[in-house]
Amino acid sequence: MSSQHEAPAPAGDRKDLRADCASCFGLCCVALPFARSAGFAATKPAGRPCSNLREDFRCGIHDRLRDEGYPGCTVFDCFGAGQKVSQVTFGGTDWRRAPETARSMFEVFPVIRQLQELLWYITEALALTAARPVHEELRRALARIDGLTRGSAAAIAGLDVNALRGEVNALLLRAGELARAHVPGRTKNHRGADLVGAKLAGADLRGASLRGALLVAADLSGADLRDADLIGADLRDADLGGADLTGALFLTQAQLNGARGDAATVLPPALTRPAHW
Repeated sequence: MSSQHEAPAPAGDRKDLRADCASCFGLCCVALPFARSAGFAATKPAGRPCSNLREDFRCGIHDRLRDEGYPGCTVFDCFGAGQKVSQVTFGGTDWRRAPETARSMFEVFPVIRQLQELLWYITEALALTAARPVHEELRRALARIDGLTRGSAAAIAGLDVNALRGEVNALLLRAGELARAHVPGRTKNHRGADLVGAKLAGADLRGASLRGALLVAADLSGADLRDADLIGADLRDADLGGADLTGALFLTQAQLNGARGDAATVLPPALTRPAHW
């Protein structure tokens, strides 16, 4: 069990920012709602356990989620929030043994999830040598947010996460710009662009800003996405077959899990090739 007073993980170490389902009380399967759709075979309100959640807090259909109509579950990433809420915030006492904690636990989980995501991005930015001019500010932000994740449930529930995201985003934007500055030539700016279904096969997007871009079902097969800033880009059902994502900035596992790729897709070392590719 993690101590509430331990120091934040050093830059580059993301172990505590990866989901450890064995140390979690199935929080993503209870706290979060989902509606019957292409991503979910049924509707479930927030706070109600999924019908597939077992008594040991494991998913009963984990190895066949897509086949059973739950692909939405396969693209979710808590960034380690599940185990932190379960083992740190609530000290290893689960909501079944202590039902009086359930409401607070389920309220805190999505907040911690957002903070853990910010820690993931900050940790990545701290590993960027070119972003050294903002490293000190990033280190301060890392320590501050890590400390907030280790506060009381009441304190966490009362946080203004949007304000925190705004502060951190400004630092990440600067870090991304510094990292992309070494890319030769004029880089493309598609920040926030609507590129749904766009035909971008083989496109030269090296060093491009695709922050918050809508790339749903876009054809990015064979595209050069080296050093591109992909923070917040919607890659659901995007074709990344043969694309080169070497050095892609702020790309997450959840984004990859929602996309389509193949054995020729080149990924950053911190991420893994989704099983369904």
